[in-house]
Amino acid sequence: MSIKDPEYKLIVKDILENEEFLKLKDIEHHGTTRYIHSTKVSYISYKIAKALRLDYEKTARGGLMHDFFFSPEHRCAKERSISFFAHPPKALALAKSQFNLSKKEEDMILSHMFPSYPALPKYLETWIISFVDKGVAIQEFSVKFKFKLKYAYNLFLVFAIGLIK
Repeated sequence: MSIKDPEYKLIVKDILENEEFLKLKDIEHHGTTRYIHSTKVSYISYKIAKALRLDYEKTARGGLMHDFFFSPEHRCAKERSISFFAHPPKALALAKSQFNLSKKEEDMILSHMFPSYPALPKYLETWIISFVDKGVAIQEFSVKFKFKLKYAYNLFLVFAIGLIK
């Protein structure tokens, strides 16, 4: 995702140049990378917050850091499932170790998985990030599993036609 918005780039420049954050480019996430996923969530949330005249600067930064965590590369399905529910505090801890966060940014990182993670968002900007994150994830999963969905649909049709005959 190539973002040309100079104001956005200035707001998140320090994060996008951080060595630890750049490691997210190597982590698969929803069929893309965690870096690309986080950038999409951040930029879309930033645009929405800006249009609504909310705190778009913190929204851009919090959205970028919402999935800023690392997990072992070769995890079993159970470990990946646990990570789904448990990653917000990991992301918050890592973000705090790298950046000076506001309370709003902390809330954005910790509460973005509500209701899967029981931290109720305190700010409208956090709700925006939470909804955008879910929308982006659905889009990414639909691309990742498109061929499997088509295969399953075709198999269903063959089965259904067989029942009709």
